[in-house]
Parts: sequence; structure tokens; C-alpha cells
Amino acid sequence: MPQPPSYRPPNWPRPPGCLIAARLAEPPENARITVAGLVILRQRPGTAKGVIFLTLEDETGIINIIVWRKIYEAFRRAVIAGRLLRVTGRLQRAHSVTHVIAEQIEDISPMLDLLLTEQGRQGNDAFAPLPDLG
Repeated sequence: MPQPPSYRPPNWPRPPGCLIAARLAEPPENARITVAGLVILRQRPGTAKGVIFLTLEDETGIINIIVWRKIYEAFRRAVIAGRLLRVTGRLQRAHSVTHVIAEQIEDISPMLDLLLTEQGRQGNDAFAPLPDLG
């Protein structure tokens, strides 16, 4: 029996050069990657000694981000206020959980505003179709 196609928003912004959540198992441990997604959770537990945990979501799944204190201080505004973030860092796998250890964080929330304008969708490379994951 054929599987139904998964839902894909037709005109979702695709930040250039970003690995989607569904493909996080492909790069080797400690590979430097870039991911992007909507911020769905920010956690700063009191027992974490200044570490912040972010959860991003793209159209294929969730991405766990670890932000060390020094990185947080450098990218504080993006971490606190960003709705859509692009994060570059090192891939870490531990106990069947994949994390990205943030090295650089960019607030790309203005890409969300493109969704509000029809003319923003036409001829804009940010709205590239998602590659077929087969």
C-alpha cells in the first residue's frame, strides 16, 4: 500500500544552505552544519549553569540546539527575540538524541514577513521547493 505524501507548505521560506531536520542523521558526528527553523521552545534551567536550550521546527521535524553562555552573550538579541533562526554549529549525538552546539545564531524572522505578501513569493529564491526525500 503506498504511503500518503507528507504535507508540505507550498510556499514556505527556505533559508539558503540549511540542512533540514529530516536529514540530521546524515552528517558525521561533529560536522559543522547550518539549520533553520521556527523557535518553538526556549529553556534556561537554573541548574544548567547558563546554558540555553532551543527547539526549532522546520517543515520536516524538530532540531535541538544547545547555546553555551559565551555564544548566548554574543547573540543575545537573536536568542531572546528571534522567531525564525538560522544556527550554525557542530552536530552532536548522545543517547540517541541529536543536538546542534551553536557557534553562530542569526535572526532571520524577516523571512516570515515574506509570507504575508504575495509579491514576496514570486521570483524569490527563498521559496524554493523542498527536495524529495524519497
